[in-house]
Amino acid sequence: MSAEPGELVAHLFRHSAGRITATLARFLGPERLDLAEEAVADAVEQALRTWPHAGVPDNPRGWLFRAARNRAVDLLRRENTLRGKLPMLAELDVTTDRQGTDDELALMLLCCHPELSMSSQVALTLRTVGGLGIGEIAAALLAKPAAVARRLTRARGWLAASGQAFELPSPTELESRVDSVLAVLYLLFTEGYDASSGEAAVRGELCGEAIRLGRLLLTDRRTDTPRARALVALMLLQASRLPARTDSSGDLLLLDEQDRTRWDRAMIGEGTRLFAAACTGPELSAYHVEAAIALCHAAAEQPEDTDWARIVALYDQLIELHPSPVARLNRAIAVSMVDGPAAGIAELEKLTGHPRLAGYVLLPAALGALWLRADEPRKAAECYRRALELPCSEPQRRFIERRLEFTSG
Repeated sequence: MSAEPGELVAHLFRHSAGRITATLARFLGPERLDLAEEAVADAVEQALRTWPHAGVPDNPRGWLFRAARNRAVDLLRRENTLRGKLPMLAELDVTTDRQGTDDELALMLLCCHPELSMSSQVALTLRTVGGLGIGEIAAALLAKPAAVARRLTRARGWLAASGQAFELPSPTELESRVDSVLAVLYLLFTEGYDASSGEAAVRGELCGEAIRLGRLLLTDRRTDTPRARALVALMLLQASRLPARTDSSGDLLLLDEQDRTRWDRAMIGEGTRLFAAACTGPELSAYHVEAAIALCHAAAEQPEDTDWARIVALYDQLIELHPSPVARLNRAIAVSMVDGPAAGIAELEKLTGHPRLAGYVLLPAALGALWLRADEPRKAAECYRRALELPCSEPQRRFIERRLEFTSG
């Protein structure tokens, strides 16, 4: 059996599941989001069974849409309360689904309703719009699959009971709802860019899905905000480095170790243009500043070309806008590149007692790197050993173990 049909189904599910689910949910109502999801999942299973033997249809996405619609009709026939919607649902076709982008945007905003917890917003967006399975969501959120399943059940239950309309929020609510979506997308991208658990150092599919959903916001003038443009620009600039972020064994490479010829120049170009478009008005958000930092790195053809003084100034601006211990950690590393490792160590040591960094593996790892640069291998080794006691992904663990070996060399 050729693997090609299965790969195509996986691709279509990742890129079309949200749109098809959204189109069905528009007719069924948010209270039956579960039925729309089930219909799409069943259509995918049907494709996996039939395409390897019968061949891939001429219009695979249209086939999936019709299969999902037909399955939704079958499921509705069993429910007396929704049978009245059968004629309208049966008339749905691929032409109707052409407005799926609008439906998908409305669904994403619905999944990020502020009455839901952030973890529920993330889980519901990934499952319903992103097409991720429960196991994938659990890995992304560092949660057990059963806990994710319960979270999704509660979120769907709230949507069903709340009577939320399947439409874009009112202008008075839209700005805060878009901000919720941006926070969810950035969390999704960050987990893909720097996986905090598991065997993979990066999960490119999560980064790609965050960028896809970010671009979806930019398709509608009501959600195409400067902050949204800045975040998508930031994600593009960061994702441009993914091809060079790991070696052939899948182990992490530091920024100055990466082969910059492998950076995706098309993504850098798109991110640069989008960042310029985000800066046309007076608004300045944390996403703008982080994108500017990413652009400083993207502009440096060689590590020594990096404008570290400019990056320190940008981190100062970021901390003023959005105080964060992680931003302070990153600033300390930039300070060490301008004023030497001792200056960076002094900044990092101010963070050692911060409660939000108590289990953050990158703090002792960064201290170890700076002590090594300061020619203090014993202190560096202490920091690396402390880092190995904290939760981290397997590639992060191997990276720290390699650095620990340098301290005895």
